[in-house]
Amino acid sequence: MDNDLKYLIRRFYELQAERVETYRLFEEGHQAYLKSAPHYDFVKYRQLVHEITQAFNGISKEVIQIKDRFREVYDRCDLSEHLEKIQEMEKEKLELTARLQIAKQNVQDHPSQEMYQEEMQILKHKIIKSVEAISEVLQDFKYDCEEIQ
Repeated sequence: MDNDLKYLIRRFYELQAERVETYRLFEEGHQAYLKSAPHYDFVKYRQLVHEITQAFNGISKEVIQIKDRFREVYDRCDLSEHLEKIQEMEKEKLELTARLQIAKQNVQDHPSQEMYQEEMQILKHKIIKSVEAISEVLQDFKYDCEEIQ
């Protein structure tokens, strides 16, 4: 039983690493899209967004399964709640990231409009805060897992 619990914890960390990598690919793809200005390659970017969305959905589904197993099989509501918080925060971070990408394009397309620059800075700050909050919950999760490892 303990080995399965250890596996689930390890698997969760692998999924978080996949999320980080997916964000990196999303950012790289968006940068390439912005470089295609002024004749944006929207079809290619839309395909990237589709693939990124599928990747995030797959990760989320598996994290939810792990969260449910912590609660239902191991009666570890503490671990389950950490994953639930992380899921909510990751969803918010993804929404902020998508909004930031739109803001970056607006800044590029309308360089004289300061409101786009301000919006971009606000979104960057919110994403930093979001990443910090996720890191805090990950620390709590790690702490609560220590006796299992």
